[in-house]
Amino acid sequence: MPNKPKKEKTVTKTTGGTKANAKESTENAENEAKKKAANQNAEQHPPPAQISKMKFSGPPHVKKDKRQNSSRFNVSKNRELVKLPLLKDATPAEREDLFIQKIRQCCVLFDFVQDPLSDLKWKEVKRAALNEMVEFVTQNRGVITEAIYPEAIVMFSVNFFRTLPPSSNPNGAEFDPEEDEPTLEASWPHLQLVYEFFLRFLESPDFQPNTAKRYIDQKFVLQQLELFDSEDPRERDFLKTILHRIYGKFLGLRAYIRKQINNIFYSFIYETEHHNGIAELLEILGSIINGFALPLKEEHKVFLLKVLLPLHKVKSLSVYHPQLAYCVVQFLEKDPSLTEPVIMGLLKFWPKVHSPKEVMFLNELEEILDVIEPAEFTKVMNPLFKQLAKCVSSPHFQVAERALYFWNNEYILSLITDNASTILPIMFPALYRSKEHWNKTIHGLIYNALKLFMEMNQKLFDDCTQQYKAERQKEKEKNKHRDDAWTKVHNLALGNPQFREYAIFLTNGEKPGNPGTPNSIGTEEDGEVVVNMEKLQREANEVRCVVQPSVTRQS
Repeated sequence: MPNKPKKEKTVTKTTGGTKANAKESTENAENEAKKKAANQNAEQHPPPAQISKMKFSGPPHVKKDKRQNSSRFNVSKNRELVKLPLLKDATPAEREDLFIQKIRQCCVLFDFVQDPLSDLKWKEVKRAALNEMVEFVTQNRGVITEAIYPEAIVMFSVNFFRTLPPSSNPNGAEFDPEEDEPTLEASWPHLQLVYEFFLRFLESPDFQPNTAKRYIDQKFVLQQLELFDSEDPRERDFLKTILHRIYGKFLGLRAYIRKQINNIFYSFIYETEHHNGIAELLEILGSIINGFALPLKEEHKVFLLKVLLPLHKVKSLSVYHPQLAYCVVQFLEKDPSLTEPVIMGLLKFWPKVHSPKEVMFLNELEEILDVIEPAEFTKVMNPLFKQLAKCVSSPHFQVAERALYFWNNEYILSLITDNASTILPIMFPALYRSKEHWNKTIHGLIYNALKLFMEMNQKLFDDCTQQYKAERQKEKEKNKHRDDAWTKVHNLALGNPQFREYAIFLTNGEKPGNPGTPNSIGTEEDGEVVVNMEKLQREANEVRCVVQPSVTRQS
């Protein structure tokens, strides 16, 4: 053993070499066996399990390569479970007590991260009990008695409500389902069955909301809404379905649920700009809005204008935009009078430099125009088509292409035809200029739009053509006048006695003397100054010298 002190080595040799060698070989064999077992565990299980076994002075802050994490569960101290008899084998008199015992067994929480291989036997007992109860509630009637409610709700609360792990994406960047791997909950083998049991519990014909409302209260709902920030999409999907069932069965909680969802949205828009469950919450709201009674309450109109519309300005819009657009369209189908404030709100939040987001806005705008009333269309067509003209002129071909596709929509085309005298003068300059677009696909769409306008009103089209030519001529004259003015300024600068001195200074990097002194005027000829004009202009642009406007300017 090389790490032993020298004195111990000597003693070992003199007191019995055979026993020492036997002991040493036994220890080596045990160490090798331990190392081999450790290596096998490391290969079978993710690195976080091994990292968390190390002793830290504080909580571990280690970046994990694999996108798997676990919430901070309070692991139960006594985790030894006894396998109970099957519910189907129990007599009707014993069934309720046995059911309660199994529910209480499922309140025991296990560790799935620090030591995934621990308590495997008892984890299996809990999993089997949950599976059995899911099947029992689904296939039998009269099994959810009054005594079951408090036990079941406590079990659900113990398993569901916990501190979520820190976000693996704290900056709130957009999540791309095609590129990014979602962060999965390590305790999902048990959590999934608890969610399944709760869902079957709520959907059972035996479920009595009047009895359950003593236990499923505002606090329960608020804690459930907090779980929507989970990064595991499987959990959010269960939460979405469960919250929708609670909203449908508990009439007294509906206003509270809507209010708390509003608070989540307000925090997301104006504070964090990061939340994982916005798409799921909007999906729930889509079905809720569909059931709103007419006329709409003022509360619902405020929700549309103060919550749903500002959601368009968040940078991660692409994650939840389809659900958001659906909610907006549902409102407009309920109350067409909201069309004008909605479209003006979209134009207010219209992206300036984010082309993919602009395409999303155009998609939503077409969905809105599909359900718009002709009377409402006339109120918004001026600002609307001014924005569409900008989109048609966009150098980003997807933006221009998506805007020109509006002319392929029959209903939108009929609205344009009825108001061609207003729309054509707005769109004609943008369409005519875009004939020189760099993308060939745009050319065909431009000619199609111009042809449709020509067929709508030939005389108006000719008038717009003449007006456009006149405006182009005015623009050319204006540019020529501006160029002449700058040429005049340039010539005056060349005639200034100080010009040559500053030209030499900028060209050679020398410090100019006082104007008017003999040594301050260079001896270069005019030809050499002209030769160095290009370099002078380049240097002036780099240092942003005040002399630049007096030398030359590109129109």
